[in-house]
Amino acid sequence: MPLNPPPAARPKKRRRLAVGALVTALFGQLLAGTAAAAPPDRTPSPGRIAWEPCQSPSGEGSFECASIKVPVDWRRPRGATIDLALARHLATDPDRRIGSLLINPGGPGGSGVDFALTAPESFSPQLLERFDIVGFDPRGVGRSNPVKCDADRVADQGALLYPDSASSFAALREANHALGENCRDLTGPLVDNMDTTSVIRDMETIRAGLGEKRISYYGVSYGTGIGQQYAERYPHRVRAMTLDSNMDHSLNPWTYQKTETIAMEESYGQFADWCARTASCVLHDRDGRALFDSLYRRAAAGELVLPGDPPYTFTTQDLQGLAFGYMYDPASWFQFAEELAYLDAPDAASGRLVGKRGEPTEFGYLPVMCQDYDFDLPSYRTLARFERGLARLAPVTRLSSLAWSDLTGCQNWPTEVTNPPHRLHVDGTPRILVTNSRYDVATPHSWGSNAARQIGHEAVFLTYDGVGHGDYWLSPCARDAIDTYLITLKTPRRGTHCPAVWPTGPSAQRQSPSGGLVNPLPDLLGTGTRR
Repeated sequence: MPLNPPPAARPKKRRRLAVGALVTALFGQLLAGTAAAAPPDRTPSPGRIAWEPCQSPSGEGSFECASIKVPVDWRRPRGATIDLALARHLATDPDRRIGSLLINPGGPGGSGVDFALTAPESFSPQLLERFDIVGFDPRGVGRSNPVKCDADRVADQGALLYPDSASSFAALREANHALGENCRDLTGPLVDNMDTTSVIRDMETIRAGLGEKRISYYGVSYGTGIGQQYAERYPHRVRAMTLDSNMDHSLNPWTYQKTETIAMEESYGQFADWCARTASCVLHDRDGRALFDSLYRRAAAGELVLPGDPPYTFTTQDLQGLAFGYMYDPASWFQFAEELAYLDAPDAASGRLVGKRGEPTEFGYLPVMCQDYDFDLPSYRTLARFERGLARLAPVTRLSSLAWSDLTGCQNWPTEVTNPPHRLHVDGTPRILVTNSRYDVATPHSWGSNAARQIGHEAVFLTYDGVGHGDYWLSPCARDAIDTYLITLKTPRRGTHCPAVWPTGPSAQRQSPSGGLVNPLPDLLGTGTRR
């Protein structure tokens, strides 16, 4: 999600990564036929990946691009196939090259190809020297046979994600089912095979195609779930693994909602406290918690109307989505404070477009989430009980807009939960470095600590004591620990804490405090992704 996503009916949708459009042409004939099916009697046998030179949008770095075939359905390995798109940044010091570092930015639905193409700006010179940085678009994403859904059905479903009655809950369930069936009609059987279990088997195919006996891996956000389950299934294929901002695949629907909502409430509280002690914050002399509560009540009453032609009535869902997006990186908090001040006293002359958004055509998020988590609830009564309980836990922000739309968006989704939640059983890997921010709205600290406990003695857990998502770009301390581990296999001490980093002035760029790097996550998680 971007640092400041527009708070529309689907407040967590992300604008598409600009580099995506720029690099599509670079793949041209190389990735032609991505959606084509192989003859049904053909057994996938990737061999070594055939790389060809390509360029990044910035023109920086030395890149190669390729594709590799995988089965649509791993239960039928001789059946139809799709092509997965890959890109790699070649190690800048070939004589000291360690091997391949496979990366994934999360989402689900974020482009690993675009992630790799940002490597010169996003990763430290030390990592760039020692590794080929390899990214792939997971199945159904970007250049890897993207899931397609009708934009009108996506919009219709998005408008129903906050039901307030049994009848609106029934309408939501009907819309969810219709959307899922439409995605299947437009995309084909891949929609029924979007689970993370399939992705990790794809990743193992990529490892073999790279010619690596063991791989190093850096996964952030939903990419941690891919890493966790890869380590679970292929422990002896791991050289090193960093899991940054972790998913917890063991959660039931209530604990998922509860932990996300608490994380949202605590993160907004950190923003309010920071603004109160920061003289250059435009809300410095205001009570940030009281302001949010006031805006929420006005929105609930239909009284938060923004100027425009026609005027736009800002909803509680818009407000929650706006706040959620700004919790990803404190570097955006000066702008967030200005947005809240504007909402409190809208000015037509300012020309702000707080509610503007575009409609997606690619939509890989729910097909993954609804096959990885069992969120179905028996009735609206249960959903309403959840909502009341969450409001008691979070009296200011009320709930997590991300978690809530995960829950409601999966009600009556037509595909099976093919990768149901379970506790991790990892045995036989080298040390795995697990990191999490103390205040992370998308992947709460409790998820990271719980994932580390499930992994067991193989895991070393590091906490960044600040706010945000993606520790590598938020904390110089965390970045140094991650770099050192990936290169030398030396982990930090168990229980290591890295100090919080707070913004001191507004910045037009997403400059990371970590060595002048640029945080790529806000743009990488494009349309149809949430984390």
